[in-house]
Amino acid sequence: MKERHSYIPHTPEEIKSMLETIGVPSIEELFSDVPKVFDFELALPKGSDEFSVYREMKSLAERNTNLEQLAVFRGGGIYHHYIPFVVQALASRSEFLTAYTPYQAEVSQGTLQALYEFQTMIVELTGMEVANSSMYDGATAAAEAALMAVRTNRKDKIIVAKNVHPEYREVIRTYCSGQNIKVEEVNFAKNSGNIDLETLKSKLTDDVSGVIVGYPNFFGVIEDLKIIRELLPEKVMFIVVANPIALSLLEAPGKLGADIVVGEGQPLGNPPNFGGPGFGFFATLENNIRKTPGRIIGETKDTEGRTGYVMVLQTREQHIRRSKATSNICSNHAHNAVTAAIYMSVMGKEGLREVAEQSFAKAHSLKERLLKLEGVTEVFSGPFFHEFVISFNKDVEFINSELMKHKILGPLNLEKWYPEMKSCALFCTTEAVRNADIEFLLGRLEEIL
Repeated sequence: MKERHSYIPHTPEEIKSMLETIGVPSIEELFSDVPKVFDFELALPKGSDEFSVYREMKSLAERNTNLEQLAVFRGGGIYHHYIPFVVQALASRSEFLTAYTPYQAEVSQGTLQALYEFQTMIVELTGMEVANSSMYDGATAAAEAALMAVRTNRKDKIIVAKNVHPEYREVIRTYCSGQNIKVEEVNFAKNSGNIDLETLKSKLTDDVSGVIVGYPNFFGVIEDLKIIRELLPEKVMFIVVANPIALSLLEAPGKLGADIVVGEGQPLGNPPNFGGPGFGFFATLENNIRKTPGRIIGETKDTEGRTGYVMVLQTREQHIRRSKATSNICSNHAHNAVTAAIYMSVMGKEGLREVAEQSFAKAHSLKERLLKLEGVTEVFSGPFFHEFVISFNKDVEFINSELMKHKILGPLNLEKWYPEMKSCALFCTTEAVRNADIEFLLGRLEEIL
């Protein structure tokens, strides 16, 4: 009998034969392009009984830290909000949980209706006219918006504010590089944290297709979208990367001149996890609908007059001619979008606004009290929602390690993305932060500083 590995279906002889066929001397050579960081032996243990495996896995899992055990003061794109139990109870129904992309509309009515409702609520939040049924995440939604602007205006340059999330900017550059689209960044004003309007004006050349700003931006500062729109030539597409919770309190970008509004939908009923999953939302004006990536769900009537839901637009290459496709996305995070629809329905307009108001009020109170501590200074003076930047007189990593000893997840260290912002930290509060958490944080910081 040929030797077989417990987890690999091929024998050594079969592997040797395949390598000879493709002309590669060894498995190592086949994967020579993979970074050496992944070059290690799996060292899988021998098989064991179910009870022993369960105990071992449980022991390993207990070494993780659960956010519910911490006071959380970190945001930076993923946020810790309270999620009512009914949201997961409904989202976990098998009709939603096991459903994949609804290719067959006639057997996917529940999922399609939920996504239709999701689109409707995203339109209301953003002030736009149409929304698709979600994207992979906020970063890819922003990158797809950049490509859409270029498709629309046929100019080869995108301008991005440097205070847009650094990882979003990296994804935008990656998407654009393969299509020879130039990406230029506009710095932020050192005093306010807002986009530098004078620099923006100087970069608005004839080859610009779109301008991307945050609302609020990565530093939590609220940009003046109306003024920015007035600076832009009429045909330059104004792309806004927004926090959906903030939109329940701030003026909708669509009312301030935005052409496309995108963002990360994770705060809408999806728990924060290490690396996801989240989902992106994408909303625009109706005259842009045929250039919109992803899929759009519509409401219709069948031959007997009954209400039904269908995919009215699918602009990905699996469904239409490749030359006409606006995106090569092969799936989306539909279940996360369904979860968001359930969350928004459960919370309602008043509930979402209360979440935003509590997050806002706690952040402003915390900043005011932090600035009274010795060794803490204000970095930006611009108006903010629920995140803000302060500077410490000590290393941020040291401060965070000390805070973690007290089960406090401290602020985000900004030096990683902005080397010039040494000792600067991005604080965040949500409605899930208790007043007692704030008092405890201030007490520990006073000891550390």
